Amino acid sequence: MAVKVRERKGAWWVLIDHHGQRKAKRIGTGPDGKKAAHQVAQQIQARLALGRPAFESHRAGITLEAYAETFLQRIQQTRKPTTCEGYRGTLDRDIKPMLGKLDLRAVSRERVKALAMACLEKGQSPKTVQNTILCLSSLLGHAVEDGLLTLNPALRPGKFLPKISKRRKINPLTREEVAVLLAAAKEKAPRYYPLFLCAVRTGLREGELFALRWEDMDFHGRFIDVCRNYTHFEITTPKSGESRRVDMSQELARVLQELRLDRQLDASAAGRPEISPWVFPNEDGGLLHPNNLRDRVFYGLLKKVGLRKVRFHDLRHTFASLLLQQGESPVYVKEQMGHSSIQITVDCYGHLIPGGNKQAVDRLDTPLVETQSATQPQPVTPQQVGRDEESLERPRVRRRKIGVSDGDRTRSLLGHSQAL
Repeated sequence: MAVKVRERKGAWWVLIDHHGQRKAKRIGTGPDGKKAAHQVAQQIQARLALGRPAFESHRAGITLEAYAETFLQRIQQTRKPTTCEGYRGTLDRDIKPMLGKLDLRAVSRERVKALAMACLEKGQSPKTVQNTILCLSSLLGHAVEDGLLTLNPALRPGKFLPKISKRRKINPLTREEVAVLLAAAKEKAPRYYPLFLCAVRTGLREGELFALRWEDMDFHGRFIDVCRNYTHFEITTPKSGESRRVDMSQELARVLQELRLDRQLDASAAGRPEISPWVFPNEDGGLLHPNNLRDRVFYGLLKKVGLRKVRFHDLRHTFASLLLQQGESPVYVKEQMGHSSIQITVDCYGHLIPGGNKQAVDRLDTPLVETQSATQPQPVTPQQVGRDEESLERPRVRRRKIGVSDGDRTRSLLGHSQAL
C-alpha cells in the first residue's frame, strides 16, 4: 500500500498504488492545494488500512440547487430565522443562477472565483460578496460532512477577494446633539422620551429596547438584563446569542421608576389589574412597530430641532463613542455593547479612543539640560533693580585683545583677517 503526494505541472496530485491497482486524483494548485493533498492522502491511507476503498463512492446527479434545500432545512435547527432567510435570499439571488444546475462535484475553486468576480461586476460591495462566498462555503462544508465532497473549494475567500476595511463607518451624535434631542423628545414627544434616554444611556439595539420587560430591570443594583431581541416581528435571543447586563445611570433609573409608577397609577385609575409587561409598548400595550418609531417619531424630531439625519442605530454608536471619549476602558464598552470580541469594539470605535500619542513621542526627544547655580539666590535691593534695568537698555561689552565679543561696536576687520 502506497499513498503519495506529488506535484505535476503546478498541480498537486494524490497517487495510490494498492494491491497492484493504481489511481491518481488531482487535488488543487498552490500552497492550499498542497495542504489539501496531504490531508486527502491521510484520509485515503486510513480508509485503506480499514479495508475500505480509497475514494468514497458519491451519489451522482446531486445538483447544488437540490442540495441547497437540504442545507436550509438543516440549519434551521442551529441558526436564527433571520440568518436562514438571509442565506435563502443569497442562494436565490446570486449562487443558484450561476452554480445551481451544476453537480456538487463540479463546483471548483475556479467556479467559486468566477462567482465572486461576477458579483463584484454587478456592483456589489466586497463585504456583500464575502458574505455570498461564506454562505456557499457553509453549504459545501455540509456536503463534505455528508461525504458528497472531498474538499470545500469555497474556503478562505480572502485569498481572492478585495481587502475589506475593518473600520466601520459610524455617525454618532455629539454630547451637545444628544442634549438637544432629549430636550426635544421631552417637550414634543414625552411618551417616547424614556425610550430615547434608554437608547443613548445603554447602547441597546433597537430590537433589544422593544423587547425589554419590567422583570429585566434591577433598580436596586442599577442594571438591565438584556436577554431577548425583537426582530422581523419575532422575539428571539440577542444578536450574540447570549444575555448580558447593562448598567443604568442614575438619571435613567429615576426616569424608568417614575414611568412604571405613572403606568401603575393609570392602570389603577382605569380599573386594570396590571400594566403592560413591556417597558416601551405601543398604545395597546403590545410591542412597538419599528417603522412607526423611526419614521414618524425619531426622524420627525431630528427635523424639527434641525439636527442632522442619523439612523436610530447611531444612538447605539453614540453611547459607545461618548464612553470612549471620556476615557472609559474598551473592555467595559465591549461588555456593555454585547460584542462577541474586543476586536469588534476596537475595529469600530478604536479611532475614538483618546490616547497620549503626542506625549508618547515627545518623551522620545532628548531632554533639555538646565544649568542651575550652586549658590542660593540672594534678595534683590532697589539699587540692584536700577542697575539691572540699565544693563538691559545698554548691553555690556566685554573687551578682548582683538575686537569685542558683543555689543554695538564694529568688529575689528584686522582681527578677522588675521584669523583667516
